[in-house]
Amino acid sequence: VQLQASGGGLVQAGGSLRLACAASGRTFSTLNMGWFRQAPGKEREFVATISGSGGNTDYSDSVKGRFTISRDNPKNTVFLQMNSLTPEDTAVYYCAGRSLTSSRRYITTRPAAGYDYWGQGTLVTVSS
Repeated sequence: VQLQASGGGLVQAGGSLRLACAASGRTFSTLNMGWFRQAPGKEREFVATISGSGGNTDYSDSVKGRFTISRDNPKNTVFLQMNSLTPEDTAVYYCAGRSLTSSRRYITTRPAAGYDYWGQGTLVTVSS
């Protein structure tokens, strides 16, 4: 599975960005997808996850209410809509995928160690 993240950039505080992650190489609906981020000098942290079916989502407390994860299975793409951005959101954002059987398509995953595939990251910089 190959994951390609895009959509990062420079935005002012209070602004919005929409990240996208395109997947190839596996039936997309069997992938539980997640977004993580890593700020300079900090460890990678969980941001959001969405089940293969798209019906279940989970967010970190720091982004809940501001970020929305979604997916378009026919287009093999997962999105992260980020609103009300603050300088604390500045980081490299990574998408990740976890292979699951179709019977587990409702599962979401928080730990980074639970994911099988990773994209290359896209930089988000929020200026104050």
